[in-house]
Amino acid sequence: MTPPQPRTSRFLHRTAQRVRALDRRRPLVWDLLLTGFFVTAALIDYAGDGWKNIAHNTEVPGPLVLFLSLALSVPLLWRRSHPMTALTVMVAAGVVNSATGAVLQAALLQLFVVFNLALRARARTLLLGCALTMIPVVIGVLRFPKGSWDMQVVPQLWSLALVAALGIAVRSRQDYTASLVERAHRLEIERDQQARLAAATERARIAREMHDIIGHNLSVITGLADGGSYAAARHPERAGQALTAIATTSRQALTDLRRLLDVLNADDELPSAAPELTPQPTLADLDELLTGVRIAGLPVHLTQDGTPPLPLSAAAELALYRITQEALTNTLKHGGPHATATVTLTHTPTGTTLTVTDTGKGGPPSPGHSGRGLTGRGLTGMRERTALYDGTLDAGPLPAGGWRVQAHLPVPPAPKEPAT
Repeated sequence: MTPPQPRTSRFLHRTAQRVRALDRRRPLVWDLLLTGFFVTAALIDYAGDGWKNIAHNTEVPGPLVLFLSLALSVPLLWRRSHPMTALTVMVAAGVVNSATGAVLQAALLQLFVVFNLALRARARTLLLGCALTMIPVVIGVLRFPKGSWDMQVVPQLWSLALVAALGIAVRSRQDYTASLVERAHRLEIERDQQARLAAATERARIAREMHDIIGHNLSVITGLADGGSYAAARHPERAGQALTAIATTSRQALTDLRRLLDVLNADDELPSAAPELTPQPTLADLDELLTGVRIAGLPVHLTQDGTPPLPLSAAAELALYRITQEALTNTLKHGGPHATATVTLTHTPTGTTLTVTDTGKGGPPSPGHSGRGLTGRGLTGMRERTALYDGTLDAGPLPAGGWRVQAHLPVPPAPKEPAT
């Protein structure tokens, strides 16, 4: 825990913050206050003859002393906007001040301009400003020698060095603070971008799941309803079976949809209220999927060949299941009344290949779709699922009629062993 600061330190810190805030909001007001203070001090020094206490020559004319006092203090008003111009005027007045022996203390105000040069100007400009400031000092030493020259020059050099070092330190601190602010701003932008990308990815995933769940089950329900309506007059028992299958399929669709919505709302609920989630379908659930498709009126045959060289992940099995579901859904929609389908799952040392073919003749494309509707969300979802595992997907009509969807998921590369 950070110990509390003394009351004096807190007061000084708050005062410094208020002064900096005023300087940022009203720079001209602050410049006028600072310049006005030192102009007033210079005029008091002139009016009270205080300058004569340290002057080398007390016979300097009063109007000249007044002019020098103003020339050494008024340029402070432009120390930030035009620092070199202000310093040049003050150095010229300082030369006259040293040459005449007036030695006005207002000449020390040049250090304020040097500080601003260190704060904002380049290093070359700062060095030039320091050299200009030393000209009046050298002229004063040559014009009115008093003791050894180093006793008069070295203190001025130290003063310039300390002021320049202080300005450079403040400038470095400001640059560091500005870089931190810029970095925080950049990180905030990157965080927002990552959040938007994550949201877009999640929306795409949810859209795929909703399309797979609703599209497939509605296609099955539509096929069952059509078959039941045809069989109602001649085979009432088959109509009853179709209604039972519709009810079962609808409940399954509602269960899957509720599970998906519960997952979306789980973050906003208490842990104790978290829903019980059913596992995602895998290749072991293909028989159940095909049974539902057969009940809907599409004869389907499943063939499995080989054993995967490496066990497929649950996500890869889900991708193959959804691709099969989407392909059979398209056959139900567009294959025609006498279509049949074949699902072939082949495992080889290089990967797993899923092939879904049908004998449907199809009909004219439905509005907004091309071919079997496979240029829309269905094909996009299948391609995205396949691309997640560096796989390939081919979909298109067969030469003798019908349609084929083939997805290949390669065996994932083995992890590299660390170099010894």
